[in-house]
Amino acid sequence: MKLALHNEMAITNDDVRQLDRAYVFHSWSMQGNLNPLVIAGAQGCELWDYDGNRYLDFSSQLVNVNIGYQHPRVLAAMKAQLETLVTIAPATANLARGEAAKRIVELAPEGFSKVFFTNAGADANENAIRMARLYTGRDKIFSAYRSYHGNTGSAIAATGDWRRVPNEYSRGHVHFFNPYLYRSEFNASSEAEECERALAHLRRMIECEGPSSIAAILLESIPGTAGILVPPAGYMQGVRALADEFGIVLILDEVMAGFGRTGSWFAFEQDGIVPDLITFAKGVNAGYVPAGGVLISAPIAHYFDDHFFAGGLTYSGHPLAMAAIVATLDAMKEENVVQNAAEVGNGVLRPALEALAAKHSLIGEVRGRGMFQALELVSNRKTKTPLTATEMAAIKAALTGAGLLTFVVENRIHVVPPCIMSAKEVQQGMAIFDQVLAQFGHFSQ
Repeated sequence: MKLALHNEMAITNDDVRQLDRAYVFHSWSMQGNLNPLVIAGAQGCELWDYDGNRYLDFSSQLVNVNIGYQHPRVLAAMKAQLETLVTIAPATANLARGEAAKRIVELAPEGFSKVFFTNAGADANENAIRMARLYTGRDKIFSAYRSYHGNTGSAIAATGDWRRVPNEYSRGHVHFFNPYLYRSEFNASSEAEECERALAHLRRMIECEGPSSIAAILLESIPGTAGILVPPAGYMQGVRALADEFGIVLILDEVMAGFGRTGSWFAFEQDGIVPDLITFAKGVNAGYVPAGGVLISAPIAHYFDDHFFAGGLTYSGHPLAMAAIVATLDAMKEENVVQNAAEVGNGVLRPALEALAAKHSLIGEVRGRGMFQALELVSNRKTKTPLTATEMAAIKAALTGAGLLTFVVENRIHVVPPCIMSAKEVQQGMAIFDQVLAQFGHFSQ
């Protein structure tokens, strides 16, 4: 099929879908029965297809479009960079790269001094692991079972969920259970018990694996794909203390939770700790151009002043991505996007989700911070039995059919709209949720 141009003939959803199915191989999928949603354009928090259907975005795609779609300031910066210098090798000094790094360091806690740019979040985690191993001279990497860190060699091995199992090619990875009171691995009955027992578990894991063999603890500040699992009070401080006690580098993965998503620039700020390395991607330029990176604390950065760093990427600090970062961060500051995520996320979205839970017994738990919320759906609140994959697929299809794009993982709906979303748009989305969940009340006993 020949791809039609807009000025030659009208394009339909079927045209695009047929083209996709003929030539595109999709990620995390069996290819035979795919029926991908077709998107033609977007603006702000809304998307549309070629057939005139419009969708309100409660997914931010893959939780990355923090500033919304087609932000004019970001587009203008990208166009200006295209006209000046479209690409350059990472060994050179480039204005856009330097300005992007400067802005990111300025947002970081005191004591961070350098940024190593990557292409995405996976290779950000990959290179943070590399830095920790080189810096400590140790090998093992501790990470949580309930986690996702990306789909490159070490990042997928560090990931805790089932997707790591067919991909365990990297060495030296050890997993532990992070806190999740709703489905506690520690038989805890309160947040305080969950915190205490999870930290005791981590300490024993460190002791049994040999502290002097452990290079880093890699944790998502708030595990995202695993369920938006907000750590209990004191847990992150406890992990920081364990890392300090045993000389272990603490890497916090802010790929999904960073750059305004939780109502602060970094999610860990709300837990009162400072890591040694911070990985980021997604929200730093709202996904307009692929980019990620590692924020490096001064001791680790200075170590590599006279020690060779054995890592690099052809597109590290690509000028177009860097221009998008500069414009995104400047616009977020001037337009109070982080404040909006806090105020609308905590003050409008969260109460609306709690009201939904009070009305629909399908909802077992609501949790999150800012514009980073989740609904866990169950067929029985007492037993906490998760809805099945078939039931979740039916609910997702109904939400999409009603004009709401959602991020569904297992038995959870991750409610993660762009950080610019207004209170009015939140209420529009909540009305769709209410309508659709009412249709499936029979899934709950």
